[in-house]
Amino acid sequence: MTATGTLYLVSTPIGNLGDLTRRAVEVLRASDTILAEDTRRTRILLDHYEIEPSALKSFHKHNEAARTEEARAALAAGASIALVADSGTPLVSDPGLRLVRAALELGAGVVPVPGPSAALAALVASGLDPEPFSFFGFPPRAGRKRSELLATLAGLAHTAILFESPQRLVRTLEEFAATLGAERRVVVARELTKVHEEFLRGTLAEAAAYFREHTPRGEVVLCLAAAPEPAAGSQEEARSLAASLARGGAPTREIVRALRDRCGLERNRAYDIAVEALEERRD
Repeated sequence: MTATGTLYLVSTPIGNLGDLTRRAVEVLRASDTILAEDTRRTRILLDHYEIEPSALKSFHKHNEAARTEEARAALAAGASIALVADSGTPLVSDPGLRLVRAALELGAGVVPVPGPSAALAALVASGLDPEPFSFFGFPPRAGRKRSELLATLAGLAHTAILFESPQRLVRTLEEFAATLGAERRVVVARELTKVHEEFLRGTLAEAAAYFREHTPRGEVVLCLAAAPEPAAGSQEEARSLAASLARGGAPTREIVRALRDRCGLERNRAYDIAVEALEERRD
């Protein structure tokens, strides 16, 4: 036991309340304070397990700085604090990094309490190669960062995992199909561990068409297959990819990287096509 307190990072169910571990129940019962992204959702979980917390406080992106300072003082006094997200593992596409760093700087214990993870649940059931993989969280909605993500995915040689909201799913699948290739394989996992759990496996084009006809609901995880091996040859494919990335605002270096990874081009040829695409966009 440290002289200061302990911060517990407690994973909670992503849908099925029965997935909370026994250890997580014990930690939540024993903690002086539970910090929750949405106290109303966490209260449902606590009531299910008949846990009456000493203190239940909100912790989200709008009050993270203030709550972190409160937690720092409590940890310095020897308190135990449990951080939970609405579902799954804290810090994974959720706030908490500032708090973890503050606890470490203070010398407090930082203890993970493992459990459910939507990203890993989707990956292991996807049928795609699970090793290695990259997790990207929610894609940027627009702008240069989104273009840079597309450029990275275009040449990624292993499975990618992303989160997406149901409202933006069709747009993302359509853009991925146009930029990464309509035939690239994808698995869309929806409502994991819940009654209406669904896995759709197919190409990006097929997935986009399906969800245009069937409005998606609930939390969504995308597992994107590795980019196909670079094929010698298709200058037309390279120009099409470069034009798509240029329209999205990707810089020269990102377009060059994508062309080399996806199309197998030499650096100089990739650079020429990238510059040509950017010049056409400006015209």
